Amino acid sequence: MSAKAVAGPSARERLLAAANELFYAEGVHTVGIDRVIERAGVAKASLYNTFGSKDELVRAYLEQRHAVTAARITRYLERYADPRDRLLGVFEAQGELFAETGFRGCAFASASAESPGAAVSRAADDYRGWVRGLLTSLAGEAGAPDPDRLGRQLHMLYDGASLSARMDRDPSASAAARAAAAALLDAALAAR
Repeated sequence: MSAKAVAGPSARERLLAAANELFYAEGVHTVGIDRVIERAGVAKASLYNTFGSKDELVRAYLEQRHAVTAARITRYLERYADPRDRLLGVFEAQGELFAETGFRGCAFASASAESPGAAVSRAADDYRGWVRGLLTSLAGEAGAPDPDRLGRQLHMLYDGASLSARMDRDPSASAAARAAAAALLDAALAAR
């Protein structure tokens, strides 16, 4: 057994787990650093030695959410070979997230609204760029004549589904977004 397995999660891992739980549930602005430190069970020096500031902890929290979301969607899309199914599968994967207990909407939108700043903006821009890039790439693979345009439209659906699922407490928003995405894709393909 390795020393790490005996020692348990590192201070960094514990801080990120606590930040993820608290920031997502309550917001990055309202949760003070002392609560994160207490939840993580680490000394204040551990936070500052690891991240340097609350802003950098927020950035790392958002980057971790980006990585988890990207991995979830990528794994979900592996079940499909057909480009059309893969594109629409993005909305199905989103629906799994909406159905989870504790779903509170888009962490990036919330953090951007609560705590605008360079670190949050950079993390949100990276995430949004990844989503747009994925949708644009999948639109191209599906044969859309203008994948950039369709990717932008699909990204708006993706964002709207998340907002609707949160604000209306309606996990089925992903099914409505998937149907709208199918209609947009079919219209784009018919226009070729």
